[in-house]
Amino acid sequence: MMNLKGRPDVTPKNLMLPLVNYGIACMSMGFLVQETAPVIWRGLMVMSAIEKLLRQVDWHQLDYLVIDMPPGTGDVQLSISQNVPIAGAVIVSTPQDIALLDARKGTEMFRKVDVPVLGLVQNMSIFQCPKCKHETHIFGADGVRNLASELGLEVLGDVPLHIDIRETSDSGKPIVVSQPQSNMAQAYIKIAAEIVKRLPDSLT
Repeated sequence: MMNLKGRPDVTPKNLMLPLVNYGIACMSMGFLVQETAPVIWRGLMVMSAIEKLLRQVDWHQLDYLVIDMPPGTGDVQLSISQNVPIAGAVIVSTPQDIALLDARKGTEMFRKVDVPVLGLVQNMSIFQCPKCKHETHIFGADGVRNLASELGLEVLGDVPLHIDIRETSDSGKPIVVSQPQSNMAQAYIKIAAEIVKRLPDSLT
């Protein structure tokens, strides 16, 4: 999605240099293993990998460090929550019931380990037919909003289900770069602004 691939360079201090595109420094296990190789790790191996990606990378000066985690409440989430000071978590979910189960569990897990939950994002919230412009809530209309209300949280924004998001992501040209004035890009920009507003003053 960021049009980055290849193994990172290493500094004389044996720190990896993140790959950079669009002004964003990125690090991923995908840079360290073969492109088609699965990463089947648990327990100590997961913690070791997280330690490597966080503390063995020359991040230089960052505005924010964003960690994209898989759904659920497994080893990755617990390891990061317990070993890294986190300013806040954002829960992203589609509106259907089965996805909301994981969103609820994730929220409760972060609360139990004293990580502030900044809010929820409703992904794939609506689909607009590119030909007739009819709008359909394929995954349901307000599942994330209802969950946010139950949990006492706010919805930070909605991301539509749109072919341009898929195509620009697959081509390595994110929608906020390739079509910055589009409604889809503005949805992401709004969410980012809402997140920053909720971070501690020391980080903004």
